[in-house]
Amino acid sequence: MKNILILSFLILGFSQISFSQTQSPEAKLKELGYELPEISAPIANYVKWRQVGNMLYLAGTGPDVFGKVGADLTKEEGYEAAKETGLEVIAVLKKATGDLSRIKQFVKVLGMVNSDPDFTAQPAVINGFSDLMVEVFGEKGKHARSAVGVAALPNNMAVEIEVIVELYD
Repeated sequence: MKNILILSFLILGFSQISFSQTQSPEAKLKELGYELPEISAPIANYVKWRQVGNMLYLAGTGPDVFGKVGADLTKEEGYEAAKETGLEVIAVLKKATGDLSRIKQFVKVLGMVNSDPDFTAQPAVINGFSDLMVEVFGEKGKHARSAVGVAALPNNMAVEIEVIVELYD
């Protein structure tokens, strides 16, 4: 009898773990209390995304946070700006795919930080984006990444992030 109870608890425990691992990104966003923003129109002659085969390439996007990190903004404010950019990226992915569960994996991320010349913690800023992707997409959200400082970004945005994802066939 004791063995049957232990086996029952193990099965129930594994089924709960399995359920949480298969939770859709949309459900995870809701659970975490995040709302996706409206997608803004491109500010020039380009598109927000382009799909080639099962690869989806997103144009660079940024937050409604402006200024140079290390001068006008702290590293922590830059992190939050990158996180806000992550929500915008997820909104674009949702629009492009119709269902975030179509994302097989994040492949590559380029994070650009509008930096004061003496600021060197760009990876810590772009972690705001990367941490959010893993929080929402789990292992699928992990990606290869570059985090660089730049002298200026369009409209003085704090960060700009480009993304490449692979979709299920």
